Amino acid sequence: MKQKFIWIVLSLTIFSFTAQNVLSEVKKDANGLFAVPRDGKWGYMDKTCKMVIQPQHSLASIFSEGLAPVKVDEKWGYIDKYGMSLIDPQFVNAQPFSEGLAAVQVARKISSSDSMGGERGQVDAKWGYIDKKDWEVIAPRFDFAGTFSEGLAPVQFGNKWCFIDKTGKEVIARRFDFAWSFSEGLAPVRVGDQVGYIDKTGKEVIAPKFLNALPFSEGLAAAQAGANWGYIDKSGKDVIAPKFEHADSFSDGMALVHLGEKFGYIDKSGKVVIPYKFEDAFQFYEGLALVRIDKKLEYIDKTGKRVCE
Repeated sequence: MKQKFIWIVLSLTIFSFTAQNVLSEVKKDANGLFAVPRDGKWGYMDKTCKMVIQPQHSLASIFSEGLAPVKVDEKWGYIDKYGMSLIDPQFVNAQPFSEGLAAVQVARKISSSDSMGGERGQVDAKWGYIDKKDWEVIAPRFDFAGTFSEGLAPVQFGNKWCFIDKTGKEVIARRFDFAWSFSEGLAPVRVGDQVGYIDKTGKEVIAPKFLNALPFSEGLAAAQAGANWGYIDKSGKDVIAPKFEHADSFSDGMALVHLGEKFGYIDKSGKVVIPYKFEDAFQFYEGLALVRIDKKLEYIDKTGKRVCE
């Protein structure tokens, strides 16, 4: 997967799911802070490149709704914009807050055989949801849990996915082989080996016909038809023809695309606005994007200029 924004910047080691479109799934409230690595630890800088939270975390994620997940040793917790720990590190994995809730993975040691198939002595890890006071809102029972968006969240039971509301009630039945969060009224879902889109009632809006597809962002969605990726509108019609080896969601009016051996950025007309020159690159977020050039991680602005030289 060419998009590594979450693996490096968001640093959530959990999933292709969040990696594919977390920026369109969370309510962005970055407080103008950006995660940066220094000497094997992660901290946060502001847009002037001043280090605001000193590097001290094993991994660090984006700020959303005033909090950011950070990894301390082997556990995840949450800090505020001052670097203060508000939710102690205790989770196997943790996602950014969205609509007041955050998906977290909690380990449990099974004391006896249970109805969920666990065996005594086995360590199990299930996903649930907490609020900002670290209160359990939806008990950990899912094999995976996505972020809430537009009141619903995709969750996995076994090998099937469904959507739940904020009470934990299943509102769109488990029938999908994969599901992404809702964005702009639609959610991509995989049925067999093809991806289409449904609305919030579960009704099919765009028939499954893509090999892969991402949630809509800024009116367009990246979708793979055949070997290449392009962009579609909400009718499923091609707006930017499939020609990229990989394409990411639009963010801040620009989208990351991969062609040949390099990454670059296009605008919504499909015009290349930052040339293909990066070894790796990630979505724009609050006006900046992390890129890898000459084997170094750097932030660039929307003109392609390095901001922390």
